[in-house]
Amino acid sequence: MAQYATDTDLQEYEPNILELGIPEFQDLHEKSYDDINRLLEIKWWPRASYRQYDITRGTYANINVTLLVDNQWKRAAVFHVLAHYIYPRLSTFSPEGDVYREKMEYYRAKFEEEFDLCLRQGVQYDYNADSTIEESEKQPVHFNRLVR
Repeated sequence: MAQYATDTDLQEYEPNILELGIPEFQDLHEKSYDDINRLLEIKWWPRASYRQYDITRGTYANINVTLLVDNQWKRAAVFHVLAHYIYPRLSTFSPEGDVYREKMEYYRAKFEEEFDLCLRQGVQYDYNADSTIEESEKQPVHFNRLVR
């Protein structure tokens, strides 16, 4: 299945992550991939798909995640998988707290920050499917639109 990040990418931020009792995180990377795509579909796609509105059906085109540039979401995916899947598995959730719960909260905030930065920078989406991302295909989430 598809994923934005790998175990090697995790080690860039947490060098000892593979020594904590879980040998690999392939399935968790796939879940994170799905979660990030769902967030994009909710937070970005309704504003970005205005150019693909089908007036005959009154609906917008569905997002095609294969047209996203995977590399743009690598860091966000690392933060997401650490915050939402890996550290919750390792935490004891004791009332006094533990190091994994602290890291979970830290990476949760980092994910929100990184995701927001990617949206503000402009999601790289190949609208015309020509395998080239042009400047016109990198519009930020609030490009020339009044959002209330």
